[in-house]
Amino acid sequence: MTALEGVRVLDMTHVQSGPSATQLLAWLGADVVKLEAPTGDITRQQLRDAPGVDSLYFTMLNCNKRSITLNMKSERGKQLFTELVKGADILVENFGPGAVDRMGFTWERLQELNPRLIYASIKGFGAGKYATYKAYEVIAQAMGGSMSTTGFEEGPPLATGAQIGDSGTGVHAVAGILAALYQRESSGRGQRVQVAMQHAVLNLCRVKLRDQQRLAHGPLREYPNRTFGDEVPRSGNASGGGQPGWAVRCAPGGPNDYIYVIVQPVGWTPLSQIIGRPELAEDPEWATPEARLPKLDKMFQLIEEWTIRHDKWTVLDQLNAANIPCGPILSTRELAEDESLREEGIVVKVPHPERGEFVTVGSPLQLSDSPVEVRTPPLLGEHNAEIYGALGVGAGELAELKTNGVI
Repeated sequence: MTALEGVRVLDMTHVQSGPSATQLLAWLGADVVKLEAPTGDITRQQLRDAPGVDSLYFTMLNCNKRSITLNMKSERGKQLFTELVKGADILVENFGPGAVDRMGFTWERLQELNPRLIYASIKGFGAGKYATYKAYEVIAQAMGGSMSTTGFEEGPPLATGAQIGDSGTGVHAVAGILAALYQRESSGRGQRVQVAMQHAVLNLCRVKLRDQQRLAHGPLREYPNRTFGDEVPRSGNASGGGQPGWAVRCAPGGPNDYIYVIVQPVGWTPLSQIIGRPELAEDPEWATPEARLPKLDKMFQLIEEWTIRHDKWTVLDQLNAANIPCGPILSTRELAEDESLREEGIVVKVPHPERGEFVTVGSPLQLSDSPVEVRTPPLLGEHNAEIYGALGVGAGELAELKTNGVI
C-alpha cells in the first residue's frame, strides 16, 4: 500500500506549478492521469537538449504519471472528459482564469457530475485587481516580496534560483488538496482548492513582512546595512534571523568556493580559536553578541581571513567538529554527483524509453510505510487505449478518434 493508493487524479496542468504538485501526489501513490492536448504539454518541446525526445523540463516534472490526449473543444472530447470527471477524486488545473469554465465545466457543473470531486486550481494571482494578469516564476517572485529583499544593498533586485513561484506554489497546492481529501472523509463532499503564486511567494517571504513591521521601532540590528528607510532592504547573504550568518570565501577561490557560517553566541569561543584569534573570546569588543552586532561585516571578514586559506570541505569538517552551524555552497554539478544524496534517493537516475537515462530529483516526502520508486514519465498519449478502454471505448473508435483529432 502507498499513502494515496486508490486516489485518482485528473491532471490538466502544464509547465511547472501544476505538474510539480501532481508529481508529488503521484509519488505519494495516487494514480495521476495527465490529460494533454493532442499536441502535448508545451514543455515536452521546450529547452530540449536532444532532438526529437521529450525535454528534461518535461521529464523531471512528470514522473510516475500516465498520459492521455484529448481535444476539449470537440463534442466527443467533452463527453469523454465528463466520464473521466465522474471517476476522479481530484482534478488539478493551472490554465488562465476562467479557461475551464469556458470549456463548459464550471465548478457547479463539476459538482453535479461528481459531488465528491476536489477541484484544485493554481493561478498567478488571487481574485483582486491582478486576477487576469499573466504570471511566470519570476513575476511571482517580483510581486510576492522575494525580489525586493534579495540581492546586495547597492544592487538591483534579484531573482532566486529556487523556483518558489512555481514549485513553491505546487507544494502549497498539495497541502490544500490533501486537507480537502481528509475533510471529505467526514463531510462526504469535495471542495474547491485555490492557490495563487503571488500568495505562496508572500507566505514564503513572511519573515520579511515581519521585519517590515519591526522597522517601525528602529533599525534591524541583525542586518549588516548601515542605513534603513521605510522598507526592508536587500542585505546580501545576511540571514536576517536571530543568529547572524554570511557566505565567506574559501580556497581556491572559484565561483562556488564559499561556505555559509552562522555565529551563535555559544559558538564564538570555539570559532575564535579555530580562526587563530583566541583573544577575541575574551575581548569586550567581540565577546558578546551585542558587541558583535554593530560590526558584522568586520566579524565575517576576520572569519574569511582564515577560510580563504582552506577549501570548503576542510572548513566544513573543522567547524562541524566544533558544533558551529555551516554549509558549503554546493554547485549544481556537485549536487548531481553527491553520493549521499544518491544514497538517500533524492538524486536519482531514471530510465526513459526514448532519451535514455536521465538524472532527476527524487521525492523529498519520505514516509516510512509508503516508499517512493521514481518511475519514468509517460510518452504523449501512452495510456490512451488503457484509460479510454476502461470507459468502454473500443479499438475501432480509438483509431477514429485519433484520425479526427479528438485524441
